[in-house]
Amino acid sequence: MKIAFIINDHKTEKANYTTPALGYAAYKRGHDVYFIGVGELSYASKGHLSVRSKTINGKKFNSQETYFNALQKEDFSTITSEELDVLFLRNNPADEINERDWAQNAAFIFGEIAMNNGVIVLNHPKSLAGAVNKMYFQHFPEILRPKTIISRDHQEIKDFFKKQKQKMILKPLQGSGGTNVFMMDKKNEHNLTQTIDAIARDGFVIAQEYLKEASKGDTRLFLMNGKPLKVNGKYAIMQRINASNDIRSNIHAGGKPAAVKMTDQIMELADIVRPKLVQDGMFLVGIDIVGDKLMEINVFSPGGINVISQMYDEDFATPIIEAIEKKVYYKSMYSNYLFNSRLATL
Repeated sequence: MKIAFIINDHKTEKANYTTPALGYAAYKRGHDVYFIGVGELSYASKGHLSVRSKTINGKKFNSQETYFNALQKEDFSTITSEELDVLFLRNNPADEINERDWAQNAAFIFGEIAMNNGVIVLNHPKSLAGAVNKMYFQHFPEILRPKTIISRDHQEIKDFFKKQKQKMILKPLQGSGGTNVFMMDKKNEHNLTQTIDAIARDGFVIAQEYLKEASKGDTRLFLMNGKPLKVNGKYAIMQRINASNDIRSNIHAGGKPAAVKMTDQIMELADIVRPKLVQDGMFLVGIDIVGDKLMEINVFSPGGINVISQMYDEDFATPIIEAIEKKVYYKSMYSNYLFNSRLATL
């Protein structure tokens, strides 16, 4: 099959990221693999997607790093949606905030064009467009979520702070990777107004109850087709331990990964989120868990597959590509009878 991955930018994509791991797994299985930066997307006059991409063929590599580094040195070539079987949207819109605002929604828009041209687009672009900020998380059952308000009203946020016994988390509605996340308590209450102002400059503020279990970090679990990703009895799951004196557990923010066992509680949380993820066509998702609550659902570019693969000495990337191969097969059998949103999670 011909599979393309949309990334934010070739200049910022690193060889040890999850998307290159997926691309390398597809390459090893003999597929034609293309990497496309958001800025390389275009719409052709004939009504199809036309992109400048980087690809490599006919060579053997010993690791995803040597593969991706070699691919990055290749010149750009052009491919259209008429030639592609699969377009995997792996860019993170939050990384574009205040930098390239035009790029935040581009992948969804062009993804819909590719979908209309018969390309399987993962995750489903229409659902991704609706999940571009953390409000998407609020559509899942309340039992899963910490107590939360979303507002720009200072007094409403301060009242919530009092109800939470003067301890809460503040973060922006848009964003990821632990950017602009603050823990407010009695010690820094004097900075509350200033902190709200700083976040509110770029939009709405999320005020969320502080979970004491968060001091130990969080648990990242990958879901594929709505179910926990599992290989040879091992789950794609890891604990992300906070860096010293930092409430953020994101690996890019200094958090440290560690092995962790699957529990009945985590399985129950995963089972509750499954129906909506399946309905929305969310093929590959990362859920972040603290205690008995979900803190975040990453539907754009959840990272850590390469880290987890090394941690458990298992290849978690190849089963993801195998699942995509099945979708291409199903589409060939049913032609245009299966909607992209349903095909995405079959």
